[in-house]
Amino acid sequence: MVQWCLQLFFAQLRHSGRGVFEVMLFRALALTTLPLASGKIYFSETFGEGWESRWTPSEWKKSEGTQGEFQSATGKYFGDAKEDAGIQTSADSKFYGISAGFDTFSNDGKEFIVQYQAKYEKDIECGGGYVKIGPKMADAKTFGDPTEYNIMFGPDKCGYTKRTHAIFNYKGKNVLKKSDLAYKQDDFGISHLYRMTVKPDNTVKVEVDQTEIYSGNMKDDWELLAPKIIPDPDDKKPADWVDTSMMDDAEDTKPDDWVTEKRIVDPDAKKPDDWDDEEDGEWEAPMKDNAEYKGDWKAKRISNPEYKGVWEAKKIDNPEFVDDDAVYKYKEFGFIGFDLWQVKAETIFDNIIITDDVAEADNFAAKWKTLNAIEVEKKKEDDDKKKAEEEAAKPADDKKDEDDDDDDKEDEEDKEDM
Repeated sequence: MVQWCLQLFFAQLRHSGRGVFEVMLFRALALTTLPLASGKIYFSETFGEGWESRWTPSEWKKSEGTQGEFQSATGKYFGDAKEDAGIQTSADSKFYGISAGFDTFSNDGKEFIVQYQAKYEKDIECGGGYVKIGPKMADAKTFGDPTEYNIMFGPDKCGYTKRTHAIFNYKGKNVLKKSDLAYKQDDFGISHLYRMTVKPDNTVKVEVDQTEIYSGNMKDDWELLAPKIIPDPDDKKPADWVDTSMMDDAEDTKPDDWVTEKRIVDPDAKKPDDWDDEEDGEWEAPMKDNAEYKGDWKAKRISNPEYKGVWEAKKIDNPEFVDDDAVYKYKEFGFIGFDLWQVKAETIFDNIIITDDVAEADNFAAKWKTLNAIEVEKKKEDDDKKKAEEEAAKPADDKKDEDDDDDDKEDEEDKEDM
């Protein structure tokens, strides 16, 4: 439709008598102001009117009484109440599950991009804010931890352990990345944009807030395949192999005057005059610390001349290794969902898209960029206001001390300049 309108506009320009250069200039300007999105959108959701009919709440934990409910919310900071509303986890210490289905597709031979927004209104303490994307489910109400998925992506934290998950299912096994990706949910009231791009060359790119935090190859950074080279299980360490690098010096002997007795009988102790052997028993002198005690003697250590190093089995080709140049490929995608445990709730999710075209994802990212700017500005206003109130509430003596400290600091800086 947009292309047809542009063609009509250019035709009118030509018939209006404008020169070729002017028409070309108008065309160039028009094309630079429009995103060149021509790919396919497999799924998108802005959680506008009727979102409840498009999403199915899980009942996986309902019988245990720990199943939480999602609700529509904007959070503390927003621009437009209708445009900026997403779905929010509503109560602390609950399991949350909700999913949406779509027409199944395979990412064979094309890029796969999943993108969404997550906003933590407060510290989650322990819990996740990730999405799961997988093959179509028979019953979405059973969606939960046992449900098979293809990809799990997004922030996760429990105490001091925190990371951005990027998990791929390969031949029935969920495989974590060898090293963790940075966690980006440490501020509250601010929406963050998560994007994962998986390409047919098995490369993956992860971006948070339109900044790349990882780019690499699935075969290198996930243990999806069996190792190509392994230690030979039939190779055994020789019986005469010496792997002790240090040894006692056989020529080192304990000195004759080396004292190893830690406690000795006190030679100065005397039996009390009123001691009665019949009533008090046989008297024994008390023990005391030995001033000559030198500790346990040990021979000095020297390098072992027979040491051959750490033994390792020889390497051989792994007979179980099977290469796969299409680890990126999944036969079917058919759902996306949130399957989470959260100690502290009030997490808001919004603006989800699954596509094979970065321009389509960028169009959705523009929604985040507009909201993020509003959130940052309003949060700064709140922080500045709170700081001013705290400053005004301080006793006069505290303010004077701070002013004196500032004056001292300025004096020191002036001296350094001189």
